[in-house]
This record gives sequence, C-alpha cells and structure tokens, in this order.
Amino acid sequence: MTTTARGLTGISELAGKDLGHTEWTPVGPDRAASFAHATDAGTHDPTDEGPLGGPVADGFHTLGLVGTLFDRLLRLADIRMNLIYGVNRVRFPAPVPLGASVRLHATIAEVTELEGGGLSMLVDATLELAGETKPACVAQVVYRVYD
Repeated sequence: MTTTARGLTGISELAGKDLGHTEWTPVGPDRAASFAHATDAGTHDPTDEGPLGGPVADGFHTLGLVGTLFDRLLRLADIRMNLIYGVNRVRFPAPVPLGASVRLHATIAEVTELEGGGLSMLVDATLELAGETKPACVAQVVYRVYD
C-alpha cells in the first residue's frame, strides 16, 4: 500500500509512521546484469558458485533497491524536490542470491526542519529476503525534501 504525503506539512505528519512493506520483487540475473552494466561493475556469471554458494546481487545493487522500493511505499505530492542526501548506516546481514525475491519494510524514524527551508527525513529501511530470517539490508537513509 502506498502512502501519499502532500507538501512539507504532510511529510512532517509521518514522523514515527510505519509505512508497511512492498510487494515481493524478484532479483534475477537480468536485473543484476543491468546494474553491473550501468555501473561498469562487470557481469555476474550464473555458473559462478563462489564462496557464497552461487551468484549474488552486488551490495550496492541491494542498497539501490532500498531507494527504488521506497518510492513504492511513499508518494510525495506538492513538493519541488526530493533527494537522497546520504545513508547514516548500512549493513548487509545476508546476500541476495540471484533469483531470490526481496521486499522493503520502512518506517519514517524522524522528520526535522532544515535551516533555510525544507525537511530532513530519516527512514529506517529493512530489505527482507524471501524465506530467510536475516534481512538482505538494514539501512537508515537520509532524504532531503523541498517545496
């Protein structure tokens, strides 16, 4: 389910809100190869067993899915600009095997006003891995939003 926030006031009202989770999204070899191509990171060889028992998504690909899937949980309306300002902390407790599915669970941890206008929004994000107890990624993402 997507939450819509209108303007900075609507975003401020989200502080502490659990946004729930997205639908499951497959992370297949084609998606991993597209990420590798876009970042000049080489390619994933589907026959490479490697130390993790098979091919896995790149860590930065996994982190990138957090931002992509977050847009499915929160729609911002009546704002001029929304950008990812940074990541306060990030961990990858479990690799994402190619062919696995992930979904994002997110909570708006904090919303604060910025000097000169705009808001800083801290998002606690967990990228869950289907069938696994450990998540693929746990991060606190910092967004900046301006009207």
